[in-house]
Amino acid sequence: MIPRYSRPDMVKIWSPETKFRIWFEIEAHACDAMADLGVIPRENAQAVWKAKDVEFDVARIDEIEAVTKHDVIAFLTHLAEHVGSDEARFVHQGMTSSDVLDTCFNVQLVRAADILIADVDALLAALKKRAMEHKDTLRVGRSHGIHAEPTTMGLTFARFYAEMDRNKTRLITAREEISTGAISGAIGTFANVDPRVEEHVCEKLGLRPEPISTQVIPRDRHAAFFAALGVVASSIENIATEIRHMQRTEVLEGAEFFSMGQKGSSAMPHKKNPILTENLTGLARTIRMAVVPAMENVALWHERDISHSSVERMIGPDATITLDFALARLTGVIDKMLIFPDNMLDNMNKFPGLVMSQRVLLALTQAGVSREDAYAMVQRNALKVWEHRTDFREELLADEEVCKALSKDEINEKFDMGYHTKHVDTIFKRVFG
Repeated sequence: MIPRYSRPDMVKIWSPETKFRIWFEIEAHACDAMADLGVIPRENAQAVWKAKDVEFDVARIDEIEAVTKHDVIAFLTHLAEHVGSDEARFVHQGMTSSDVLDTCFNVQLVRAADILIADVDALLAALKKRAMEHKDTLRVGRSHGIHAEPTTMGLTFARFYAEMDRNKTRLITAREEISTGAISGAIGTFANVDPRVEEHVCEKLGLRPEPISTQVIPRDRHAAFFAALGVVASSIENIATEIRHMQRTEVLEGAEFFSMGQKGSSAMPHKKNPILTENLTGLARTIRMAVVPAMENVALWHERDISHSSVERMIGPDATITLDFALARLTGVIDKMLIFPDNMLDNMNKFPGLVMSQRVLLALTQAGVSREDAYAMVQRNALKVWEHRTDFREELLADEEVCKALSKDEINEKFDMGYHTKHVDTIFKRVFG
């Protein structure tokens, strides 16, 4: 992923240096287990650890791979250059390349998941703070982009909080599912490597032994992992889209923070554009691009092929690095977001009283009017407000048929905003406990 959308901690997980360090640990721990079982001499296992503090030369490994056309063999050759060819002769005993590649990949995904879960925690804190701050800040709710009924800005933040809280659970589940390793040898039968070696290596790396592998760890695990990332990305887009709508000039109920010296347009100096949330919408699309290839990786030929390999070399770093960046960016947007309560009320009153139409409809039915007649009575007055920007309450009070069913006080009572916010505390208790 390009540096523009990257953060260093996540990038480090996917660096060649980190990958080769994990490869080394897998091989060294496997040698320890084999020595414990008497399969290889203890002194050879101990000799491997001479490379414990070595900075593996990525350029040298690439140079060897240019000849061998095999990355794991290139690494093992380079490792022997540090350890000594005789001392290293038992390294990779009974193992196959996928034992190293797949176990390493899952270690990297687990570490990436830990960062992403922490990112979501930070976003949840920001959403909760803004929800509490604006719990009772009135704004109009919209369906199909059209004014519906009153809600609060706090409820908007609260529903995003609940959605991201579900995403945290999804990431925790994805982390758990991907936390397996395999040191089972060619075709996964343990013919040349004892299952206890796998158990030892996995314990040292914080993984669980894969219950049954072929020559690779089953890719349904990875499909579920990247699917979870795709859902999180979609939630980011959901929040970003709402903020972009709020920042429209005609709406202006909320906006991204506009810093000193920031410029919105090269041509129009007055512009304040929602560039961060637009960017997040694009990044969400990029993250979701990983989902379908991950699903397609599940079906491999027989006990293995490498059609999944090139895919994962790209989607592993790209999806996790981009999601890490996107979550951090969204947290900053929420934390600094500008809220305009007065504009919210102005928007609600563009068609005065119209958002109370359902209350009047229900009151008429409760007064004995059929639903069909009540709907017609309310709608004809509502359409006058749409067409002439008159006051909905005044139109109702001037409608003789409505006034036969409802008194003036009963009509006026239906325009109490507090009616729509009376259960906000109940919803907040459900969301935040």
